[in-house]
Amino acid sequence: MTTTTELVSYEDALASYDPVMGLEVHVELGTRTKMFCGCSTELGAEPNAQTCPVCLGMPGALPVVNATGVESAIRIGLALNCSIAEWCRFARKNYFYPDMPKNFQTSQYDEPIAFDGYLDVQLEDGETFRVQIERAHMEEDTGKSTHVGGATGRIHGASHSLLDYNRAGIPLIEIVTRPIEGAGERAPEVARAYVRELREVIRALGVSDARMEMGQMRCDVNLSLRPNGTEKFGTRSETKNVNSLRSVERAARFEIMRHAAVLSSGGTIVQETRHFHEDTGSTTSGRVKEEAEDYRYFPEPDLVPVAPSREWVEEIRAALPEMPLARRTRLLADWGISATDMQSILNAGALDPIVATIDAGADAASARKWWMGELARSANESGKSLDELAITPAQVARVTELVTKGDLNDKLARQVIEGVLAGEGTPDEVVDKRGLKVVSDDSALGTAVDEAIAANPGVADKIRGGKVAAAGALVGAVMKATRGQADAARVKELILDRLGVTEG
Repeated sequence: MTTTTELVSYEDALASYDPVMGLEVHVELGTRTKMFCGCSTELGAEPNAQTCPVCLGMPGALPVVNATGVESAIRIGLALNCSIAEWCRFARKNYFYPDMPKNFQTSQYDEPIAFDGYLDVQLEDGETFRVQIERAHMEEDTGKSTHVGGATGRIHGASHSLLDYNRAGIPLIEIVTRPIEGAGERAPEVARAYVRELREVIRALGVSDARMEMGQMRCDVNLSLRPNGTEKFGTRSETKNVNSLRSVERAARFEIMRHAAVLSSGGTIVQETRHFHEDTGSTTSGRVKEEAEDYRYFPEPDLVPVAPSREWVEEIRAALPEMPLARRTRLLADWGISATDMQSILNAGALDPIVATIDAGADAASARKWWMGELARSANESGKSLDELAITPAQVARVTELVTKGDLNDKLARQVIEGVLAGEGTPDEVVDKRGLKVVSDDSALGTAVDEAIAANPGVADKIRGGKVAAAGALVGAVMKATRGQADAARVKELILDRLGVTEG
C-alpha cells in the first residue's frame, strides 16, 4: 500500500542540493545450466522442477563453477574497460530469507573478477557522460517468493507465501558503479542512459537477453543528496529491483525530491531499501539497510579460486564484438543522419531491425523509413515492441525490393506489410493473394488516362496551356480508378503525351 510522501519541486531540490548516485545492476546470464550445478535454467518449468541437492543447499552437496558463467563475467568486465583479476574467490554472504535455500548466497565480496572500469554513455542531446565502474562480480540468484492473499502482492497482508526454487542458483553478474557525481539536474537522465547503454552492451556480448520486464536485468538505484558546494556524501537510500529504463529515471527523480523535502524540513534520511511503485512513480520504505559486516562474509570453502590465465583473457578480448556506442557512431556517419535521428531510432527500439533489414539487402533510407514509420505505428497500436511484430527484417527488405523494382508503390507496400503482419504469408504471397502489383502496362493504363482527361476538360486545358503541375489532379484520378495500383510516374508521362505537352 502506498502512502503520501511530502516532496519539494525538482527545481527547488537542485537549487539547494547536489545529487550523488550509485547504480547496482544485476544481469541474469543466459547459460544453459546454473552457476554451481547442472540444473537447467530454462524458463516456464513447473515450480521446483529444476532443482537438485546442490542448488537446494543439502548437506554434503558440493558446487562446481560454471565455466561459461566465468567467461561471460570476463566478457562483461572487458567490455566495461575493467581490469580482470588474475586470482579471485567466491564468498558466502550470510542472511536468512525463505527464497534462499542455503541461508547464504554464493557471491564475491572483496575479490571480484572485474574491477576499475568505466562506461561512456550518451545523453539525449548527444553529450557523453563517463560512469566509473567499481566492480563486476559473479554470484547466484535467489528463488522466487509469491505472496498470496494480500492486496499488493507483497508479504505484508498476505495470508501465505509460495516458494519456487527454479531460479535459485541461476548465474548473475552484479555491476556496481562508483559514486556518480557531477550530473546535477541531469542525474535521472544519466541513470537511465547508463542502464540503457549497459543493456545494449550486454546484448551485444550475447551473454543475456537482458529483458528488464522479465527480471533478466534489474537495477538498484542508490541516491543521496549533499548541500551544494560541499564534498561529504549524504545518507543514501536504495530503491530495489527497478525493472524498466523509464522507472530508473523516475525513481531517481522522486528520491531527489523526497530527500530534499526531508532535509529541508530539518529531518534525517534513513539508510534503507525502498520499493518503487510503477503506478504512482513513487517509492515507499522497505527495510533498514544492512552494512557489509552484517552479512558475515567469509571465503567459500567448497569452491577453488578462479584464476583465468592472461592468454585466455586476451583471447576473449580479441573476440569481443563492436561495442554499441562505437557502432552507433559509425552508423550515424554511414547513414548521414543526425544525433537526434539516431536517438529517435534508439527510443523506438528500431536500431537492430533496421541494421538487419539493411543486411538483408535494403538500402539504409528505406529500412529506416519502414521501421520508423509504418511498423512503428503498428507496434504502437498493438502495444508491442518492434521485435515482437510478426514480420522479419528479411521480409521488410523484400518489400523495399519490390518497391525499387516498381512492382509496388508506397501505398501498395503498406498493404503488403499489413498482410504480412496479419499472418497472410510472405510479401510475395500477400501480393499474389491480394492482387497488389503496380499496373504499368500502357494498354491497361491508357483507358483510365483517357477517361480522366475526358472527365476533367478544364484541367486538361490548363496543362495544354503550360501548367504542367496541374497534371497531378489527373494522375490522382487515374490512381483512384486503378485502386492505387497504377505506376504514377508512367501515368503522368501518358497524360502529357496524350495532351501533346513536353515537361521541361
